Amino acid sequence: MRVTILGSGTNLHPRRAAAGYLVKTDNLFLMDFGPRTLSNLLKTSADRHQIQYLLFTHYHADHFSDFITFFFDAVCHSKFVSPRADLRIIGPKGTKALFGTILRTFPSFNDSEFRVTLKEVSTRSFSIGSTRVTPVPVTHTDRQTCLGYRITFQGRTLAYSGDATYAPNLIRLCRDVDLAILDCSFPKNRPGEAHMHAGECGRVAQEAGVKRLVLSHFYPIADRFDVKKHAAQVFRGKIIRARDCMTLSV
Repeated sequence: MRVTILGSGTNLHPRRAAAGYLVKTDNLFLMDFGPRTLSNLLKTSADRHQIQYLLFTHYHADHFSDFITFFFDAVCHSKFVSPRADLRIIGPKGTKALFGTILRTFPSFNDSEFRVTLKEVSTRSFSIGSTRVTPVPVTHTDRQTCLGYRITFQGRTLAYSGDATYAPNLIRLCRDVDLAILDCSFPKNRPGEAHMHAGECGRVAQEAGVKRLVLSHFYPIADRFDVKKHAAQVFRGKIIRARDCMTLSV
């Protein structure tokens, strides 16, 4: 299993794209699709027209807005260049309402040559080929249903928190995983609301028994401090500071 970080920042970060992760197992799929992540996807060797699964954690704009450009490209490509695979959009409660509205409203979106399936998930595991995906609800804001995902393939497990705060459900999401990608929006000395700071990321990783911790989803202020050092005050394992277009083996 490999994961490429398409975006390690937030909505208006001056140097980093927002949230997005390309996962390669026996299938190729995306977790979140924030602004500027499509540009980074085009820099990889992946064929975007072969991507059949999009997994979303929640629907703040910095986690899904590049879907619109991606889908318009897919519609045009399938009509004028060559057919593409069917597309499955998976996410929390609200997925059908949001994407149903987008597909009905945007010009040409309801006239695709390929099938689009919308699926809402909560806690039940499901399979993408030989890959097992387990959604776990995490705590972010009162108005957003937010999921984290556990991805298991050939005995290896990846956890992605989405946007989250420290809570027991996040420990459960990350329990004994080989690699955990966590919301590290802030440095420990400058915490903010509805997201974790680096010290809390370290605490989650230590309590969950994570093997490798990836700090990601940085607000600009997080780049002004040594967030790896902050996390290492609690977590004794390997810590990686994410950067755009970085690829990691799990």
